Amino acid sequence: MRANSLALRLFLSATVWTTLILLVTGFALSGLYRNSVERGFDRRIGVYLKTLIADLASPDIPIEKTGQMLGEPLFELPLSGWYWQVTRLDRTKPEITSSRSLWDRTLPHVEPQAVPEPDGARKAYVQGPEDQRLRLVERDVDLGDDGRFLVAVAGDAAELDDEITAFNWAIATTFMLLAAVLLLTTLFQVRFGLAPLVRISRGLAAIRSGTAEKLEGRFPVEIEPLARETNALLDSNREIVERARTHVGNLAHALKTPLSVMMNEAAARPDDPLAGKVSEQIGIMRDQVTRHLERARIAARVAVVGTITDVVPVVQAVARTIEKTQRDKDLEIAIDVQGEARFRGERQDLEEMVGNLVDNAGKWASSRVSIEVLLERPEPSRQAVRIVVDDDGPGLSPAQREQVARRGQRLDESKPGSGLGLSIVVELARLYGGALNLGTAPIGGLRAELVLPAG
Repeated sequence: MRANSLALRLFLSATVWTTLILLVTGFALSGLYRNSVERGFDRRIGVYLKTLIADLASPDIPIEKTGQMLGEPLFELPLSGWYWQVTRLDRTKPEITSSRSLWDRTLPHVEPQAVPEPDGARKAYVQGPEDQRLRLVERDVDLGDDGRFLVAVAGDAAELDDEITAFNWAIATTFMLLAAVLLLTTLFQVRFGLAPLVRISRGLAAIRSGTAEKLEGRFPVEIEPLARETNALLDSNREIVERARTHVGNLAHALKTPLSVMMNEAAARPDDPLAGKVSEQIGIMRDQVTRHLERARIAARVAVVGTITDVVPVVQAVARTIEKTQRDKDLEIAIDVQGEARFRGERQDLEEMVGNLVDNAGKWASSRVSIEVLLERPEPSRQAVRIVVDDDGPGLSPAQREQVARRGQRLDESKPGSGLGLSIVVELARLYGGALNLGTAPIGGLRAELVLPAG
């Protein structure tokens, strides 16, 4: 997943919320379990406490024999962590009876601010002998004439802590495994949910590369309007381009006849200076109309989305045609192809650009024309096709090369044709985002390097 992608945002959002919910749930369960274990521990201590109170209330059991019925060996083991203590409070000096485990120590009392239970018992954590942390429960007992007592029972809180720690580790391990499963499930859901968008992206790439004309297949109801409107936009674009081509063709035919009539009328008066001036201006008009109509036609074709053309067959076909038209020169055209080059554009545009370059080279070459086709990557994310046409003719001076870059400038007055070939190539290459560079060929004449976007 790339940075700033929709998939990454969904995954991170799900990760944050999953982690937060699991943490809150884990702490809540840990707290509930601690309370449950603590209540169970208190019930165990409460049983011992009630047994001691029953011994005190029994007239047949002297106070010295109190605690013999508890049945807990830990009360007999010195400093075991389990203790009981009975303090008689109605005497001038309190009398203390305790379990053998307490040895010669005494239990602390619960702070007075502790809230008693409904049965009058008070509970708290205290520090016992040997710095043990104890859970202590004590209760005041008033037996009337038999005396008033404070009965306390304490248990080792380490048992509580060990049990709670074991539970916390178990729940932490469980929740970590659950988090991993949930995140993997979330990742799958994100990829599965966004799969239609990936299909649309690939479909658009196929349209742009020329392997498809519209988005195919069925999409979810949330994405279907996007696919439908995209296909409608592509259809509308094709219709607009077709109408533009039709209008350009109609305009060309509409202008051609009046210009021809005017040119013929002017040519019929060779001695009339006005006719000569009209003929000169008609020639300029014809060149300008040709250039602008060609430019409009080119722009209409470039607007078409998703057209890819193989370069090599076009170059080979143009070379064969030029060789036939230049038979009187015994022209040799050599072709060198490196890589499988494809042009992101229409075939007739590529034919026109390559045709103009090779035709120009063939007109001026002495006997040799060289064509080289290269596939390059000027940037990591972009490929380009470079078509290099060299000839062994007279070439062009730097000033003449600069003149070619100016729209509508003629260089080949002595050769047949409109003389706008190289200018048309420049214009067409620019519309496709490419360029035409002129220089000196290694074989002595003009080098024309045409750079176009690769498909």
